Amino acid sequence: MKCIRRVLKWGLENDHVPSDPARDVKFVGNATEGHHAWSHDEVEQFEARHPTGTKARLALDLLLLTGLPRSDVVLLGRQHVRDGWIKLVLQKGKRRKPVTLELPVLPALQTAIEAGPTGNMTFLVTQFGKPFTANGFGGWFRRRCNEAGLPQCSAHGLRKAAASVAAERGATVHQLMALFGWMTMRQAETYTRQASRRQMAGDAAPLMVREPKR
Repeated sequence: MKCIRRVLKWGLENDHVPSDPARDVKFVGNATEGHHAWSHDEVEQFEARHPTGTKARLALDLLLLTGLPRSDVVLLGRQHVRDGWIKLVLQKGKRRKPVTLELPVLPALQTAIEAGPTGNMTFLVTQFGKPFTANGFGGWFRRRCNEAGLPQCSAHGLRKAAASVAAERGATVHQLMALFGWMTMRQAETYTRQASRRQMAGDAAPLMVREPKR
């Protein structure tokens, strides 16, 4: 529908169509919450199946400890690391509104990179030593999840998990925006709101317990 509207808008501006019938068509509501966010137990289950030193474990650590989407993690390499910091331009919106992300290389991530295996220009490479495409990596990582007995998990779900953990540990909206390259507060507020509700529910739950009568 977005593509059709753009075409018809161009048609109106250039006198190719008399009207835009797609303008008032409403989008179909979608009740899904999107990709499944990994739980702590699911991460540990994956780690048990794919130990440190395997490509699958390196992929997990890169995704979880950088929070990068798969379109960026497949491009990440040593050329993006300097003085203990990662610096790269995110692929999403690169042509319209480029966003430069800077992240510290956490000790756990440095350990994972050193354990490898890594490629020359990118940390993650195919069995032929070539960089992954985003879709190719997504399919490959999905198979590694299946091997670990986690068919519900995906690469994108680790990004959601990383954001959830950061929010639950007290990351502010602006800190989440800086970590994940978000330019608006809307996405970050989703995670901080969920974390706040969880915290408040934990604090309030004991209030529901009735005290016995004397």
